[in-house]
Formats: sequence, structure tokens, C-alpha cells
Amino acid sequence: MAKNILITGAGGYIGGTLLTKVISQENGLIKAANITATVRSAEQAQRLSEFGFNAIELDLKNEEVVKQAVISNNIDVVVHIASAMETAIAANLIKALGERRKLGTGKAYFIHSSVTAVFSKENGWPFGEVKDTDPLYENEKQLAPGHPVRDTNVLVTDLAKAEGVTSLIVVVPVVYGTGSGEFRNISSAIPSFIRASIELQTVYKFDKDATPATTHVSDIVGLYMLLVEKILNNEPLPTGDKGYHFAMAHKTSWWKVMQRLAEELHALGLVNEPNVAIWPSDEMAAKSLGWPPSYVRAMGTSSGDIIPVNPFRLGWQPTWTEERFLGNMDEEIRATLEQGDKFKSTLYDSL
Repeated sequence: MAKNILITGAGGYIGGTLLTKVISQENGLIKAANITATVRSAEQAQRLSEFGFNAIELDLKNEEVVKQAVISNNIDVVVHIASAMETAIAANLIKALGERRKLGTGKAYFIHSSVTAVFSKENGWPFGEVKDTDPLYENEKQLAPGHPVRDTNVLVTDLAKAEGVTSLIVVVPVVYGTGSGEFRNISSAIPSFIRASIELQTVYKFDKDATPATTHVSDIVGLYMLLVEKILNNEPLPTGDKGYHFAMAHKTSWWKVMQRLAEELHALGLVNEPNVAIWPSDEMAAKSLGWPPSYVRAMGTSSGDIIPVNPFRLGWQPTWTEERFLGNMDEEIRATLEQGDKFKSTLYDSL
């Protein structure tokens, strides 16, 4: 029997790219699955429906409407990409899957999307080097509450277990590259630097370099596809308190990225110099980049000593490297200029 899959955030960058990838499959169990996609507006739902998608405008913060959507569409698997930091949304989706399970429909799966930054010293991670096979749930739970992403990770594991739902957490790094979704096709991080540089006519970097985990959007989507395929095939997976999956393909130096941006933007006449300056203050960086002031330092200077194990054990094969990424900086700029401010990120609105 074909499974029914719900993808949240289908109007966004990663979610939209995943949706088009799923729909384009020519074989496999994913092709036979029934896909429902949630979006933020009636206009987005109408547009996707014209392309043959079962798209619904859904207020994910409304517990009752989420439950109705999951039950009426007979959802077995939720791939939640809409938010890493809003516990209420994750809770609503998991509870809805739990209610559906009570109808005797078999197993239910919840794939949550988190971020790698919470496993860095700058974000309060005290345990040093970390693998996704380490006891991450136990370590996160013993830390003081208050970090929205970490709190949501713990909530997902605890509530899913209580509801009889099988949970997995895909820990997403800095993502780059041009997506294939119908609406937003660029990330939030790199374009924010590009826009700020053009506005200020100078490329700035933080006074401390960072080498965060980094992955091309196509490789991120490849991991989601791999996990869903294995779920549909009833293959064994690390789940629950052992279900963390670090989606890191490589690390990237922010200073190298800024230097490449300076060179490319200067060649286009969009900044004054092909060199990089230091941000005069974190306050200026936060305002220019559109990042939350209380997190800007951690976001701009954190690396995190993380080691992905689970995705590669499952057969994940990312194709992009740091060298390839740096060599394609002109494409990052082109895509950002092409999209402009049309879909400005709301990622940090809740902070």
C-alpha cells in the first residue's frame, strides 16, 4: 500500500527543492507515495496545485487544524522542514501523527530538521567534539533549557516516544546552492552577506574565522530522500534518542567565502575593494545581515567540531566539496541578485 507523506515548508528553500525532487522520481517507493505539501499562503497553495501537487495552506501553530490535515490526508510520514526552533509546531505535528496511529493505521514517522550550530561552543555546547552516534539526546537534555533549537530537539524525541511515533532528527548545517522549488530558491546565510556587502559597498567578516559544517542544497535533499526511501522500505534506521543524522558534507572557512565574495562583487562593480574588512561591531553586523543581535556572534564565529557518521553508514553520498563551493561563488551572487528581496527570510522572526 502506498504511503502518505507530508512535507512542511514546501514554499521554502529546502522544502521546495525536496518537493520537486520527490515529484520527479521515475521509480521507487517514493514515486508511488501520495505527497501533501504545506505552504504559508493560499496563493502558494494554488500555484503548486496547478502543477499537480496536493498543496494546502496550513497554520502549523494551530493544533486542531494540523490534526485534521494529518488525519484527513492519512499521513504516515511527516518531513518537517518549516522550523527548527518552534516547539509548538513540532508538538502539533507529532500529536497529530499520534492521533492517526490510534486509528490503527500502523507506524508513523516524524523527520525533524534541526541545525548543527547548537553543537558548537559558541552556542553553549560544553562536550567538545561530537558525533551523531554519541548520546546526543541525553547530553542535550542535561543542559539548561532556553535555547529554542535544543529545546525542540528534546521535545521531538520525548513527545514522539510518548505518542508512539518514530522520530528522526536531520541536523542541517549552513546550506548553499540554487534550489529547484517553485518559490524561494536561495538560502538565508550566503545571500545575507551578499546583500549587506552590496548595500555597504564593502565585504565584511567577523574578527574570528569559523569553519562551520556546510552542504549543498542538492546533497541535503539527497539525505532526506534516502531516509524516506528507507522508511518506505521498512529498513532499519537510527531513530528516537539515537536518531540524530548530521547532514554535513564538508566544512567551509567563512573568511575564504568572504574573500571570494569580495573578488566576485568587485569584478561586478558592486563593492569598492576586492578585499575584506572586519565588522566594526557585532551590532552593525546584526543590523546589516538581518540576524538576531543576541545570536549574531555565535552565528558568525561558531564552527563546531562535529563528525557525521549515521548518514554515511546509510549510504549518503554528497557530491559537493569546499573547493567546488568556493569556485561557484559567482553562481551564489547571480542567484541572489536574480531573486532580490522577493522572498526575504523570516527564519529569525521568532527570536
